[in-house]
Amino acid sequence: MFKKKEYERWIAEAKRTLASAYSDLKEGYYEWASFKAQQAAELAAKAILRGLGFAPIGHSITRLLRELSENNIKVPKEILYFAMELDRNYIAPRYPDAYPEGSPFEYYSEDIAEELIEYAEKIIRFIEGVADELQAT
Repeated sequence: MFKKKEYERWIAEAKRTLASAYSDLKEGYYEWASFKAQQAAELAAKAILRGLGFAPIGHSITRLLRELSENNIKVPKEILYFAMELDRNYIAPRYPDAYPEGSPFEYYSEDIAEELIEYAEKIIRFIEGVADELQAT
């Protein structure tokens, strides 16, 4: 049985986090927009798993989506690619010691942030599609 209310609670936070990423993008905080894109996709992945009755832990979108695959939900290769790209932006945008010198904001651009936000959007749409299918059955 799909736990719709739990799913909706988490997917709402995923979408709000994505909206916040857009705000940071607009203001030129590209490193934060990139991190929030990762967070939005992570929350979406946790939303579907929680809807299925699991209590997912960790921050790897890739691992969370693989958990879906282990439960007979096909995750397209492209979606896993987006997850891997986003996962690389969990630590790097936030910590200066993630780079040999300089600060994270020096390593992020508008183009990078836009691309990562697009990846998060695609993951969220994928998750919403899965939820729709689960609720229809």
